[in-house]
Amino acid sequence: MENLWRAATRQDPNPEDYEGVDFWTNPERAGWLTKQGDYIKTWRRRWFVLKRGKLLWFKDPGSVTRTSAPRGVVSVDLCLTVKGAEDIVKKAFAFELSTRDSTMYFVADTGKDREDWINSIGRSIVQHSRSVTDSEVIDYDSKT
Repeated sequence: MENLWRAATRQDPNPEDYEGVDFWTNPERAGWLTKQGDYIKTWRRRWFVLKRGKLLWFKDPGSVTRTSAPRGVVSVDLCLTVKGAEDIVKKAFAFELSTRDSTMYFVADTGKDREDWINSIGRSIVQHSRSVTDSEVIDYDSKT
């Protein structure tokens, strides 16, 4: 039933959204989060993978394989902020990820998990931001 709903509402991600991202191996961060649905505002526990500027989610860790497709994907280069949201959703360990067009809400299992996800996503936003090109990045460690 859920797959039928996802197909009807075109919630399945476009393979171009994660093309070239080997999400099944060596993620920058991976783990369980509870995510609020985009259209039906229920909370569902999903396995998340952060890799190469993409935040992807799956039903469980067993469904993260070379041949699998994620249930959803967000390009962090489109994200403006990632911050705590306990006061907004009234849930402990909640945080939000905002783009120009929408805000997604997540709940981690612990306060440390929430901070680790916020830090990892924040780093990825900075690394993959379109406002800074590779030629503009200064490597201070290699300067003499």
